[in-house]
Amino acid sequence: MTPSPPRRPRVALYGHDTCGLGHLRRNLALAAALRSGPAAPDVLVLTGSPAAQRFPAPAGVDTLVLPSVRKDADGGYAAGALDVPLETVVGVRAATLTGALTAWEPDLLVVDKVPRGFGGELEAALGALRRTGRTRTVLGLRDVLDGPAATRAQWRRDRGDEALDRWYDEVWVYGDPGVHDLRRDLALPPHLARRTRFTGYLAAGRGTGAPGAHLPAPRGPSTRTVLAAVGGGVDGAGLTRTLLATELPARTRLVLLPGPFARPDVRAELDRAAATRDDLDVVAFTDAFPDWAAQADAVVCMGGYNTVAEVLATGTPALVVPRCRPRREQLVRARAMSRRGLLDHARDPGPADLARWIARAVGGDLDHAGARGRCDLDGLGAVQRLGRELLQTPTDPTEARRAS
Repeated sequence: MTPSPPRRPRVALYGHDTCGLGHLRRNLALAAALRSGPAAPDVLVLTGSPAAQRFPAPAGVDTLVLPSVRKDADGGYAAGALDVPLETVVGVRAATLTGALTAWEPDLLVVDKVPRGFGGELEAALGALRRTGRTRTVLGLRDVLDGPAATRAQWRRDRGDEALDRWYDEVWVYGDPGVHDLRRDLALPPHLARRTRFTGYLAAGRGTGAPGAHLPAPRGPSTRTVLAAVGGGVDGAGLTRTLLATELPARTRLVLLPGPFARPDVRAELDRAAATRDDLDVVAFTDAFPDWAAQADAVVCMGGYNTVAEVLATGTPALVVPRCRPRREQLVRARAMSRRGLLDHARDPGPADLARWIARAVGGDLDHAGARGRCDLDGLGAVQRLGRELLQTPTDPTEARRAS
């Protein structure tokens, strides 16, 4: 009989994805990094994002989409597409996650942000995986979660310390502690702080180089490009309208990414404006933002983790206009990075404010590249290295007993 080939390592990446594209985009970047390492594991991405199929997955990576949950402007949650109570959707998601993860039997599970999963939906799966003794488990956290007081309060509500003690081997923080040290916000006890690894920002290496990686050709006499991005578009209407009202310098065009979740009225305004202006290109969606940011003369964007990380990997001057509610995450990040010269930030700028900044940026009066060279931007390389170490580390049989 021909012997079966050895089992390839398996990785699972979970993101609850209740709003926007952030968790999904981060997990796809992590999947590509882990997949390109020497172990070349098979990777299963579990996501609640209804936009999951918009993004091409690398070879050896597949995606399982959970029933969606939506978040309102005040931070409340409800079922997404289904007209059922929230607890029904959470129950279906929990059963799906437990079945999928126990069948997949991952060697490494990376959980994005929420230690117990949305509404506790991961608890049964985490316990089951821990009892097998096969899976190493990591909690992955972005550099900033919210304002410090709000971060600590949410961590207590999530019983984060208890979850780390019971189910997790390590915490990976996708940032540079010289910019923002999340350990202080979480007030982790010493034994958990020692399990925390700062990877650096998931910045370098996110360009695709694939077809479509070039900015659209100018429709008019423009020689300089301002690239503007408002994330998924759920809360980008204000910045979008301010950009439309901003007077651009001569021979400068605006390439505007309103996001796939932009409101219908905003999309209609953009269509009308694009039809009458040769200095405006509107692109509803692209997965080539890192490449476009590197080619642009200036970037204006909201302050989500992925967008900012992708901009930091370029030499392009950037102005971040952070969202401030329901969480202050983007504002805290923008202020910390602005203090270190990594980018500029403005809270609620008007068209005249944007026009002044754009004129300076495309005129060559701003330089963020030097500061970025002193920031740790090799988070994907660090994740590849840390993942390889965990995949090679034998599990401890006492962990299964602790999870029981």
